[in-house]
Amino acid sequence: MSIERTVLAFAGAMILISLGLAHFVSPAWLWLTAFVGLNLFQSAFSGFCPLAIMLRKLGLKPACAIKP
Repeated sequence: MSIERTVLAFAGAMILISLGLAHFVSPAWLWLTAFVGLNLFQSAFSGFCPLAIMLRKLGLKPACAIKP
């Protein structure tokens, strides 16, 4: 799996987990959802993603091209 797909899968999982926690535990968990969304938004414009940096250091390879 490429870095890009791993970042998307991780972000999606974090959003779903935080929504579940907000429903069953406390609405304050929605702040995690907001944080993940804002991080995705800023990385789309700046290209900076801390998770991508960590995944690269762990040995994952970036995607060579976006497939339609």
